[in-house]
Amino acid sequence: MIIGRPTPKPATKRVHPVDELLPVGKLAVYGFQHVLAFYAGAVVVPILLAGAIGLNERELIHLINADLFTCGIASIIQSVGFWKVGVRLPLLQGVTFTAVSPMIAIGLAAGGGTQGLLVIYGSVIVAGLVTLLAAPFFSRLIRFFPPVVTGSVILIIGLALVPAAAADVVGGAAHADPTNGRNLAYALGTLALIVLIQRVFKGFMATVAVLVGLVVGTLVAWALGDVSFGSVGSSPWFGVTTPFFFGMPKFTVAAIISMVVVMLITAVETTGDVFATGEIVDRRITRTDIARALRADGLATVIGGVLNSFPYTCFAENVGLVRLTRVTSRYVVAAAGVFMILIGMVPKAGAIVAGIPSPVLGGAALAMFATVAVVGVQTLSRVDFHDHRNVVIVASSVGLALLVTAQPELAKAVPGWAEVIFGSGITLGSLTAILLNVVFHHIGKDYGPAVAGTPGAGSVRLDQVDRMSREEFVDTFGRLFQGPTWVVERAYDRRPFADTAELRAAFQEALFSGTRDEQLDLMAFYPDLGADRVADGEAGEDSTRDQSSAGLTRLTEDEGAEFGNLTAAYRDRFGIPLIVCVRDAEKREAILRDGWQRLTNSPAQEHAAALIEIAKIANRRFHDQVVEANPIHSARTRAFGQESS
Repeated sequence: MIIGRPTPKPATKRVHPVDELLPVGKLAVYGFQHVLAFYAGAVVVPILLAGAIGLNERELIHLINADLFTCGIASIIQSVGFWKVGVRLPLLQGVTFTAVSPMIAIGLAAGGGTQGLLVIYGSVIVAGLVTLLAAPFFSRLIRFFPPVVTGSVILIIGLALVPAAAADVVGGAAHADPTNGRNLAYALGTLALIVLIQRVFKGFMATVAVLVGLVVGTLVAWALGDVSFGSVGSSPWFGVTTPFFFGMPKFTVAAIISMVVVMLITAVETTGDVFATGEIVDRRITRTDIARALRADGLATVIGGVLNSFPYTCFAENVGLVRLTRVTSRYVVAAAGVFMILIGMVPKAGAIVAGIPSPVLGGAALAMFATVAVVGVQTLSRVDFHDHRNVVIVASSVGLALLVTAQPELAKAVPGWAEVIFGSGITLGSLTAILLNVVFHHIGKDYGPAVAGTPGAGSVRLDQVDRMSREEFVDTFGRLFQGPTWVVERAYDRRPFADTAELRAAFQEALFSGTRDEQLDLMAFYPDLGADRVADGEAGEDSTRDQSSAGLTRLTEDEGAEFGNLTAAYRDRFGIPLIVCVRDAEKREAILRDGWQRLTNSPAQEHAAALIEIAKIANRRFHDQVVEANPIHSARTRAFGQESS
């Protein structure tokens, strides 16, 4: 009998957590969590639109149900996917806030009511088709949407939507009464509750703060007799939205252009959400994935136009929930989609939502829309505002957006074809940001911001830095560091530089990449704190400027002795001078105190600390050069700083 080796079992391929199909019970629980986190943001858009263009309550109920029904379909398409559609990640789809203001402008320009809806749906369908077909090519357009554009647009979206929230705070467009104290109490009470929940609770409870605020605010208003749910009783238990319920869509060029701009902006938003989700679930994102996600957005938007809903994008709230729960299965989002389809088939649920008092909705909307504006500010924090072109782009786009938001009647002063564009601050501001970015950064010669020198006496611009010889580069930036020039020479090898932030980073990376001997040699050239040679200017103009900020060039005899004792002790202990970025220190006493404390550190720790302080000093000196090269921007910045201090 021949006994052979046992036949090995075939290796089973490990399923990525994103593709894991959880038990039905867990799918239901986790999926419903996503619905709760998403629900408030989902229903706000149809409520705001209906109030602005004059739809009645029955029409609003249908909009809410159509929205939820289509949200479910869109989420399943994005998370489960088919063919080349859907990114197959745990991404929930919802109506984008970006579309609110443009849709209101389109609807009002078409006469409001259901006639306005038909023009909105026509533009939504065409914009969805454009997105669906252009998805594979969008990656080539990303360069036209840098942070200066996306940040401006997101800021504009938040600011332009605040008036819509304010209209609800005072009772809604049809029943506005700014003098009604009860309306203000409902709005501020709802807002205060949302803030309180965000402050007290963490995790999932903080995620559903807006939903809780809406529920509690509505219950309080109901208890006080200010809410009527009469339409709930008259609404059926079951109903499905049908294609073109309000009539066949109508198509106008201006409305289509406006909605295509909206979809371009949401494409950037979706791209960011896909990359963020990819990081959370540990899956590499490629251009193909982005194309799949954008095709899903486009298809969902077309379906939305057909089924009486609106443009779709990924919901950032649910991206945060995936990070919070660490449940990364895409089938959880598919389960949430099923829940939304079911809720969208219950008109009574839509009637309950339609009964939310306008002031309560306004209070919640203030929180949501102002948060959008803050995200825009965060995005703009990555913009190089030493480049005056970026200042012009942001100022012009935000200014024009707020102009037509504050004075909506201006739309009547332009030809009919442009009325839709001038009727929406979001559309006008977004187009302005996109076009100015092209004009300043993509047409003609790109000079880049000034980074050294002085206007009229030979300022040095970023494009000139990229063309410098090594000797010219060292001569221009050598003053950032004391003594040897090896740091600047290695930074030169990292050209070209996209902006001043990248140039600054090149100096930092070069500094920390040096050998220990090179770094020790560099440290030896930094003068002692409070040394006479600094006060006399012998250590260089930059060293004098550095130390004079804390008065170290004007020490009394006793103060000079104190600093002399400290720096001598430090040299004896570590063999290098005590290096401190004096301009970051508050007072001389703090410098002395911290210096004596540092004597207890290890040599390795102090070597690292010295490098960090050298980097800080170089950053300050680099800033000085940029300030001298950009006096207008710098004077404006100082003026605002003085006013706020």
